[in-house]
Amino acid sequence: MTKKIITCVLLIFSLSFMAEGQTITPDLNDPSKWTVLNRKVTNITDGDRKGIYMNENEEDGGMILNNFEFSDGTIEFDIKGRNVLQKSFVGIGFHLQEDKTFDGIYFRPFNFMNSDTVRRWRAVQYVHHPDFPWDKLRKDFPGKYENKVNPVPDPDGWFHAKIVIKGKNIQVFVNDSPKPSLVVEKLSNTRSGKIFLWAGVVSDVSFTNLKITPSKMN
Repeated sequence: MTKKIITCVLLIFSLSFMAEGQTITPDLNDPSKWTVLNRKVTNITDGDRKGIYMNENEEDGGMILNNFEFSDGTIEFDIKGRNVLQKSFVGIGFHLQEDKTFDGIYFRPFNFMNSDTVRRWRAVQYVHHPDFPWDKLRKDFPGKYENKVNPVPDPDGWFHAKIVIKGKNIQVFVNDSPKPSLVVEKLSNTRSGKIFLWAGVVSDVSFTNLKITPSKMN
């Protein structure tokens, strides 16, 4: 095989690899890879899971992934909140800008199995900060940017979340269900930005098994 043919084969292979997107698994336990805001982070082991725990705080907070820009693709993780009313707002932000503008998906585990059926429809939420927080969305577009989760996880246990971002379309899947628990259209025009693990006000949270798969040419 000539050198020219070998070069062409390698180029085709490289382009194919880029088209599929390379999954990355950022090390949650390596502090050099993260910028922490308004939280104390502790390494944890829970059975075969190795991850991190972020303590409760009166403000929003989280961990920003350093040196990585995300546009379209899939973000997956295992997450654990708690079944305490109004004290577990846990999820992930993406397309974070320097001015702290971002889009986010978060869960309210205390609503997963709530006896109040109205609250069950408020288990997973999309927001765009600062222009479209949850209360404005609920008032102006009731039921459009939040939904119940299916299948219903243990509100005190680990559950798996997969968020698929493709252009303006966002889908949220829980515990490997083929049917999304939430489908919304992004309310911002940002196309890329940072990813961060997010804990809302008065919320603690645990994360593990973070996987990020950018779409082709991301």
